[in-house]
Amino acid sequence: MAVEINYPAVYVEEVSTGVHPIEGVSTSTTAFVGPARSGPLDSPVHIESYRDYEQTFGSGPPAASLDHAVRLFFENGGSDALVVRVGASRGALGDSAISAPRLEAAKRGLWALDKAKCFNLLCIPPLADDKDIGPQTRAAAIRYCEQRGALFIADPSVAWQSASQAIAGLNATFPTRSSHVALFFPFLQAADPARAGKTMTVAPCGAVAGVMARTDALRGVWRPAAGTEATLKGVTGLALKLNDSQNGALNALGVNCLRSFGRSGPVVWGARTLAGADQAASEWKYIPVRRLALFVEESIKRGIRWTAFEPNAEPTWAKIRLSVGAFMDRLFRNGAFQGRTARDAYFVKCDGTTTSQSDIDAGLTNVVVGFAPLKPAEFVIITIGQWREKKP
Repeated sequence: MAVEINYPAVYVEEVSTGVHPIEGVSTSTTAFVGPARSGPLDSPVHIESYRDYEQTFGSGPPAASLDHAVRLFFENGGSDALVVRVGASRGALGDSAISAPRLEAAKRGLWALDKAKCFNLLCIPPLADDKDIGPQTRAAAIRYCEQRGALFIADPSVAWQSASQAIAGLNATFPTRSSHVALFFPFLQAADPARAGKTMTVAPCGAVAGVMARTDALRGVWRPAAGTEATLKGVTGLALKLNDSQNGALNALGVNCLRSFGRSGPVVWGARTLAGADQAASEWKYIPVRRLALFVEESIKRGIRWTAFEPNAEPTWAKIRLSVGAFMDRLFRNGAFQGRTARDAYFVKCDGTTTSQSDIDAGLTNVVVGFAPLKPAEFVIITIGQWREKKP
């Protein structure tokens, strides 16, 4: 608004900077899909506590795998979840209901999440203590996470009772090595609420999702949710104790191990995607790199929607560079990228070199963003030597 000047004085005029602030999207909204005792079918229900879950989907024995996964999610630091209850179908215990065909306006099972605006992590716990989700469901979950920009936190097969069985069965159980999947092994032990003093075996997906949510809140999505601080709460131990040699063999295949160390207790001890096998040499080897990229992509996509009907020319491109650059700089200053300076850490391009005249004629604006991600220091090598004082 123009300032009216009519006498000698100091006048202030507010001028727009042209920057449209980009807000970061959520990083740890977790979707759970599976059979439950009651509640709405094939509809994502937003919950913010385990009490919310019990009020909507019921409580009491016998507890379902979904119950344990949701409980451990909140116990480990999760705060935002979507739950889709599926019913019995042709498959035993509702497996085919989870991955039912994506029809009619009829969004069922996994596809009911189409009704949700956003989720970041996906958990589909086993159908029962001795019943895995089927290969069709796993494949559907992987494809769906690739489409939605999410990460599928996969449980190991219930048949894997040893490290050697996990190694032998990995390719058959997970033939698709996608960077949108992270696999954790082994199962967990937790107190059985139905039997005082007894323990039970539970899937790790919910607890791991909670650890990721906790790490995101405390340190950022670019930090690995692994290490001695990534403690697994609400559990009494692990179903299988792994040694260093077994850990190394599984880690090399892209399988994240759960370990127990002295006072730390059970912890997450791996941060690789299922594309992170050593031989694959994938640029998406590490979970925090994959998740940071998804966060940046979705945040920028939403943050520049205002450009859709702006003139496709330099004035608009300059505003895009300012907005995206400010967002990336904020991440850099928070420690999300490598590099001592912003120039070393990221770049943003939106100009005549990224958007040609043919792009303009087709109604396209191209923004190119690059960043230097932080990667976990999985192997810390300490070189020790003795120093001896020389005699005179």
